[in-house]
Amino acid sequence: MTSGDEAPRLRLIRAGELSGATAQTSGMVRAAAISGDLVGAQSLWMGRTVLPAGVSSGDHHHGESETGIFVVSGSPVFVFRDPASGEVVRLEPQPGDYIWVPPHIPHREENRSSDAEAVVVIARSTQEAIVVNVSSL
Repeated sequence: MTSGDEAPRLRLIRAGELSGATAQTSGMVRAAAISGDLVGAQSLWMGRTVLPAGVSSGDHHHGESETGIFVVSGSPVFVFRDPASGEVVRLEPQPGDYIWVPPHIPHREENRSSDAEAVVVIARSTQEAIVVNVSSL
């Protein structure tokens, strides 16, 4: 993190430097790359999430934070309950696709592959990873 008298500068965060000391949800592994604690970010959190083969995460939401997700590899499924209809919806992106998660919307990630992990890159509109684990969608 930068001190108050240090000028802001670009930072390189190598893949091996990501921090697991961030909010977690069962079934997945989040690693922070850019946050207030790590680089002094003031309004952005960014990191990587890995979902092992055949695993579903716990249900959760990200509080006031908007979340943008880029699918790097694998076959993740994003599951949520449509607020208007009450129906459970399953979004099935492919590598190269994006998902937007609005604030306060409970969801979970599932990996439909039985032999390959799913990897996504996450960007949030807050400097820290807000994760609120909930009992159901």
